This record gives sequence, structure tokens and C-alpha cells, in this order.
Amino acid sequence: MPTSPIKVLLVEDQQNISRNVAEYFESKGAVVDFAFNGEQGLSLALSNYYDCIVLDLMLPKMDGLQVCMQVRKHADRHIPVIMLTARDTLDDKLQGFEQGADDYLTKPFALEELWVRCMALSQRHTLNTSHTLTVGDIALNKQTHHVVRADKEVVLQPIPFKILRVLMESHPRAISRSELCEKIWGDEPTDSDALRSHIYQLRKAIDKPFSAPVIKTLHGVGFALDATVSESKG
Repeated sequence: MPTSPIKVLLVEDQQNISRNVAEYFESKGAVVDFAFNGEQGLSLALSNYYDCIVLDLMLPKMDGLQVCMQVRKHADRHIPVIMLTARDTLDDKLQGFEQGADDYLTKPFALEELWVRCMALSQRHTLNTSHTLTVGDIALNKQTHHVVRADKEVVLQPIPFKILRVLMESHPRAISRSELCEKIWGDEPTDSDALRSHIYQLRKAIDKPFSAPVIKTLHGVGFALDATVSESKG
């Protein structure tokens, strides 16, 4: 099964730097979102799934330290953060790490080095995360692709499995249809009928045999998992 493309949030107010980073990262197969001030960056970080955030220190409206602190305070998962700055004193670096930055890169920097650091952080976070995801009475093993609900094995095809995994990784946050498609298919074009069909197959396997559905459709928002329902075998 092909791996999903790495998704990066780039928070940088200098558009020439943003353009150069984005062009290089996209040439490596990454998906890049942009923010040009701190408030916009924080909003995107808390409302979307990212494998890594590249965060400039000096930003309009809210500086990078404040953004990082708020991400650590409010995000429902640990998002690796690389801080970018022209200031390279030890005190500056320590301040960044104290607010939750995972890495620090001073300007000017080589695009190759930034890319390698992003990949290392996202992979390290994945490796440090348990192979098993658990939400409510569902357990999913990312390595063996084994899924169990209420002590009963659930057999899923590859795409429904990936949809369930994304929903579990995003829980308790809801995930939009467009974000779900991006996580499953990357930049490959797909239509809503394909997603609808795979969601139907997933519900048929993970919801229908049980007394209460766990997959919620939030109209105008997307999909989420309901971990509060009390399940019994059907």
C-alpha cells in the first residue's frame, strides 16, 4: 500500500522564502499549506492534520513562540514543530524549546536540510507512537492492519482501513471530506462517489454488526468517531 504524502504547514511571512520552501517540498511529494501570520497559522494548525509545522519566529499578529505555545496547549495530538529564525543565540533557542519546539533552524538555511529535518521529525513521531490505536471499543494495529471492535475481529479492505485509521488518528476532532480524501489519495483526483462508496463499506463492517454506530456524519463538517456509545455484539 503506498504511503500517504507528508503534509506540512509553513508559517512564514516572507513570501519568497515560502515559495522556495514550497517548491522544494512539493518536488519531494509533500503537500504544503501556507500561513503568512501567526493567527492564521494557529487556526490552520488546530483545524487540520499536519505531519510537521515549519514555524517562523518573527510573525505579524502573533509571534512564533506564542503560536507554538498555543498549539501545544490546544492541539489534540503532538505536532512536530521546527522553528525558523534569524536569531541564533543560545537563549533564543532555549526559549523556543521551552515553548514546545522540537527543532530549531537558523536563517539562511539549505532547503535540503529543512526537508531532512522535517522528515526525521515526522518519522520519529510515528515511530514513537504505539502501533495500536484505540478509540472506544475499537482497536486498530497500524502494523498488522488488524482491527477489533468489542472483541470481535473486523475485516477491512485497504481503503476503508485507511479511512478508519485517519478517523482514529484525528479523534476527537471531526475531519472534512476534502481532508479525508487528501489523506487517503494525496493529490490524485478522486470524486465524492468513491469516498461515499468506501465509507459505506467501512460502515457495513464496523457499524452494522453492532448495536450502535460509531461513525458519525456531521453535516456541513465531515466525519468523526463517537467513542461514547456503549457497544454489544450484534
